[in-house]
Amino acid sequence: MPNRYVVIMAGGKGERFWPQSRLKRPKQLLPIVGDAPLLTQTVTRLEGLVPAENILIITNQEQQAAVEEVCPMLPKENIIGEPVGRDTAAAVGLAMVLVAQRDPQATFAMLPADHVIHDAEGFQGILGTAFAAAEKEPVLVTIGIKPEFAATGYGYIHRGDEWANVDGRSVYQVKAFKEKPDAETAARYVESGEYYWNAGMFIWSVAAIDAAFTEFVPELYAALEKIAVALKAGENLDAVLEAQYSSLEKISIDYAVMEKARNVVTMESAFDWDDVGAWPAVARHFPADEAGNVTRGAAMVEGGSGNIVISPDGHLTAIVGADDLIVVRTADATLVCPKSKAQDIKKLVKRISDDEQWKTLT
Repeated sequence: MPNRYVVIMAGGKGERFWPQSRLKRPKQLLPIVGDAPLLTQTVTRLEGLVPAENILIITNQEQQAAVEEVCPMLPKENIIGEPVGRDTAAAVGLAMVLVAQRDPQATFAMLPADHVIHDAEGFQGILGTAFAAAEKEPVLVTIGIKPEFAATGYGYIHRGDEWANVDGRSVYQVKAFKEKPDAETAARYVESGEYYWNAGMFIWSVAAIDAAFTEFVPELYAALEKIAVALKAGENLDAVLEAQYSSLEKISIDYAVMEKARNVVTMESAFDWDDVGAWPAVARHFPADEAGNVTRGAAMVEGGSGNIVISPDGHLTAIVGADDLIVVRTADATLVCPKSKAQDIKKLVKRISDDEQWKTLT
């Protein structure tokens, strides 16, 4: 059986979880849900499926030390810091180069760092089947999430006919990828039963993704080849990336490859899943009081409903007579925001980063 690897993409900024999430320690490095950082949970979820030495993390240089801190179970050389962000296609391409160096016959999965999945056994079962599908034929496998509601914040995968039965599970051809839809379109997708949420989980062989890069993004592939040649010559990885990474084309893997390729297949998840994209999602994972308030730490609500209040121990944060607010206090900043405006926190962080007085708070 070919070697199996997992590469975790962990370079996000997590701006919608400000003020807890900061550039040097963003969402995936915090216990937003659960007792351990989300990235640590992602690595732990892989125990028994692939060995620690076959798990790589691609982050950025500013977060590299913090990633090493929360993932002591991995070899330090498996944690790679991008000198500059070039979007997900570059991260996938770098992963392809690094895995191919170890085993050009390998298969590898690309996984986000910040998803919440409680059913590790179900997750491993699906991922194992996805590996088997990628080893069966040179296909690009993606895991789809059966939609629970007509979400407008996710992209969708349009499922086609069954491609194969692998390990007793159906694997389907992919007709198309759809961008985030409006509410009416999303409702139509869900009602049809032919669409999955696109969770950004991909599995493929080195050979299959190499061929896709060659066909669809030849300029990016040529730049990646320069990195591969330099590494084969024994040059230092950090030095090579510092010299060449900024020249890579900035494009997502969806636009670069997945929406163009004709050999994409998908399988339905058999596990719980939440991408926990903004503060309101936290309420799905913690108990609420009779009025629907979710509090963590030293927090109290009087005469209000539907609030999320997060405050460190030793400083009581109290809400009186207010509904549907997000209130998050840290040592140096406090956020007060209607739940309906949670997506606008990212705009606020941009303003803070542009302000000489407050930019250190990002």
